[in-house]
Amino acid sequence: MRRNILLTSFLALASFGVNAAEIKFVCYQDANECDVLQEMTSVWEGSTGNKVNFEVVGYDVVRDQLENQLEAGAAPDVARITNLGGLNKYYLDLAPYVDSAAWEKNYGATLPWYRKPSGDNGIYGWQTQLTVTGPYVNVTMFEDAGVDMPEEGATWDDWADALRVVKSELGLTAGLAMDRTAHRWAGPAFSYGAKFHENGVPILVDQGFRDFAETFVGWHTEGLMPAEGWPAGSGTAFKNAAPLFLDGTVAMHMSGSWMLGNYDANITDFEWTVVPIPCGPGGCGAMPGGSGVVAFNTSKHPEVAASYVDFLSQAGRAGYFAANTGNITAHQGLQKAGIDYSGVSQRVSAGLSTFAANAGKAAESTPQAYWFQGYNKNFAIYGIVPDYITKAITGEMSLEDALTAIDADVAAKIAE
Repeated sequence: MRRNILLTSFLALASFGVNAAEIKFVCYQDANECDVLQEMTSVWEGSTGNKVNFEVVGYDVVRDQLENQLEAGAAPDVARITNLGGLNKYYLDLAPYVDSAAWEKNYGATLPWYRKPSGDNGIYGWQTQLTVTGPYVNVTMFEDAGVDMPEEGATWDDWADALRVVKSELGLTAGLAMDRTAHRWAGPAFSYGAKFHENGVPILVDQGFRDFAETFVGWHTEGLMPAEGWPAGSGTAFKNAAPLFLDGTVAMHMSGSWMLGNYDANITDFEWTVVPIPCGPGGCGAMPGGSGVVAFNTSKHPEVAASYVDFLSQAGRAGYFAANTGNITAHQGLQKAGIDYSGVSQRVSAGLSTFAANAGKAAESTPQAYWFQGYNKNFAIYGIVPDYITKAITGEMSLEDALTAIDADVAAKIAE
């Protein structure tokens, strides 16, 4: 009997080893996301016998190189991405391998971001977290300048007025910085009334878009925004404005929830806070977003890759990821139940709450933000807008010519 048991165990282990597979995961992180995913992965590896080979890369690799790899047939099995809709044709549909009803229940709000432009019922990716754009403010600067911070519901014009006083009182070279990308630009543009689409057809230069473009260029002309920001970039290049906030060049940084961990760890010489998203005639605009983990349809182990993504998406793991990375969960059940952020500082916990409220405001007052996040060609727009707006800032083009060029380039990209 004992020999039979041992033989059975041996055969099971042998079979386990034969069926085991190795999959490659290309992962970028803003803070510790890949580290936490690797911790979670060890549990899956132990229970399945499969292996995940992590390749941790910079965000620029995922943003600028991954699509070329996919086109060349050199895709990894799994990746953490942000161009959710734009890479749809390369995704593995997880639906044959997972409980689709459970996915719809837990992630129904974000599943459309991954689907074909025409719409379908596929399950293509696990939204690792919701990110939300919004401003960080140097509280110490406002206190030193004797300026009260505008309260919730204040407009971008109100904040610009307050920042002008802070800049003047403290002798700053600038007051407000924004990352050089249309993703950050979009929220304020929505606040000024930009719609970005009409009945699902993309539009850019409507009156709201034009109003914010004029305001934004004007902020640079008067020196409220720094020369080291947008004017220092060219073409479609992304430029992070965080260094200008970290070194005290500016009193406000328009960025997003993904910066919480970085600022909590690295700002030690002044007090800072996250503030409610400024509003305007078009509402209180913020861009939702975030990264997702997807499997690719070229994987030699589709069932294994799907099993892995499904494992990560389960409530317990999704909650662990959110709590240990300081992120807003996309799991709708956990959103209602709440996440225990006891492992993060009070400042980060408060910031997460503010960003979550910003996402809610955007959903109510500027729903075009959620449409734009799911639009499959949004990455083309992210590049086109900063290219021409920067040229208007530096005087290389008139603003009118820049807006005309934006419309023409967007129309051409959409037609491709």
